[in-house]
Amino acid sequence: MILTDTHTHLYYEADIEKQAGLIERALTNQVERLFLPNVNTSTIPLVFDLVKRYPKNCFPMLGLHPCDVKEIANTETQHYLAELDQIKQAITQHRIYAIGEIGIDLYWDKRTLDIQKKAFITQVHWAKELDLPIIIHCRDAFDELFETLYIEKDEHLRGIFHCFTGGIEQAKKIIDLGFYLGIGGVLTYKNSGLNHVIREIGLEHIVLETDSPYLAPVPHRGKPNESSFLIHIAQALADIKQISIEEVARITTANSEKIFGV
Repeated sequence: MILTDTHTHLYYEADIEKQAGLIERALTNQVERLFLPNVNTSTIPLVFDLVKRYPKNCFPMLGLHPCDVKEIANTETQHYLAELDQIKQAITQHRIYAIGEIGIDLYWDKRTLDIQKKAFITQVHWAKELDLPIIIHCRDAFDELFETLYIEKDEHLRGIFHCFTGGIEQAKKIIDLGFYLGIGGVLTYKNSGLNHVIREIGLEHIVLETDSPYLAPVPHRGKPNESSFLIHIAQALADIKQISIEEVARITTANSEKIFGV
């Protein structure tokens, strides 16, 4: 059995020994494939340092997270156009497997919607030019993202709606666009309602993720998440579908292979 975590920020753990423990526990739980999205320019070296140390297990992705799309430079962040320029330069220097995570987030700051859209469209075009999938962060922004994606839809547009927590109609639209649903720890939350949605969706449209260190699944809810906990998400999906966890692993890992080409 091989499980694939299609979205994990393991590089946030700065302590090398603790980081090694995260990887070891993931491998012990048969989570052997770890896809790493950066969020801004400062996380690029963190991603590639982890990839360098675990090249058989870790796969890099690059993009500018919508929450890091800023119009005013300060001591902590650059103007988003400068961020995009540096990320694009990094893409020319490294092999990556997706553009991400990118998208629109209206939960934290609705005032930046216009520049979030511009940054998103720019990165969608990168993905098309490079024939890469995109990893979409969507928070309180389904309508805005769907509007853009239907305009951009063509044979090159594909990817994952990371951390999907929407309803059945949103899930159907995502599938219609040719995207996969990234399912994480929220599936295990008693009152999330996600289990009812997933019951109606075929496994051929689903990949698994942790989004560690966020959104830890039951029985670790409230604690820092890690990729080893993916096994709980896989088991929850197996229970919903009334199939074995081995079958869930086989299908969702095969889906990830189709998306990322590895």
